[in-house]
Amino acid sequence: MLEKTRLESVLVLALDRPEVNALNSDLLLALADGLEEAQKDPGVRALVLTGKGRAFSAGQDLKEFEGKAPDYEGHLRKYNRVVEALVHLEKPTLAAIGGAAAGAGLSLALACDFRLMSEKASLTTAFSRIGLVPDSGMTFFLPRLVGYAKALELIWLSPRLSAKEALELGLVHQVVAPEKLMEEALALAQTLAQGPTRAFALSKKALLESHRLSLEQTLALEAVLQGEAGKSLDHEEGVRAFLEKRPPRFTGR
Repeated sequence: MLEKTRLESVLVLALDRPEVNALNSDLLLALADGLEEAQKDPGVRALVLTGKGRAFSAGQDLKEFEGKAPDYEGHLRKYNRVVEALVHLEKPTLAAIGGAAAGAGLSLALACDFRLMSEKASLTTAFSRIGLVPDSGMTFFLPRLVGYAKALELIWLSPRLSAKEALELGLVHQVVAPEKLMEEALALAQTLAQGPTRAFALSKKALLESHRLSLEQTLALEAVLQGEAGKSLDHEEGVRAFLEKRPPRFTGR
């Protein structure tokens, strides 16, 4: 259901349901628990989210609601727990998209800090095809990445985007050959894991807050967060390494 692999300071969470990695309650619970465990584990300094098999994730498994009236509002609390855990994880997160990412599966990828995509993968919003509203954070992340007008187009028309198109729109950071996807994702994750992850987390907090703050409020928040970063051991190490003319050895503290 959810495969966990630890490679040095990088944790890989792989969705592992047959065929298309459709999301159901059990998988969402396992994913939320895995993310919360990663947050508490000081040995985990970066996280890769991926899908095994031919898809990253096809989104919600509609068979879960077969024969009953779905309580979408209640069910989305399970998704929201995952999205919030991803966004607020104080460590870099990467989505390694090896196949189709659709609906809420795309939402989870958008909630990650970085997205690497196989040349053979595809993205689609999918919700309009079954008469639903985008959820799991898609209406938050998508317009911030591509702008309001393009987000509306992608949500209403739900085209299937190739890796090349996704890269051109800024939905993914890098497109790689299928056989190189995990290698490249892990290399980037390792690079980030060796960085000042405490400062990364504070920077991300500032960026997320900036969308709702005035300039004056943003300046004040930057000052507060800089005060926190300035007290970190990583800042001390960074200054020491600069003065000693050597690469810094950050610990995330």
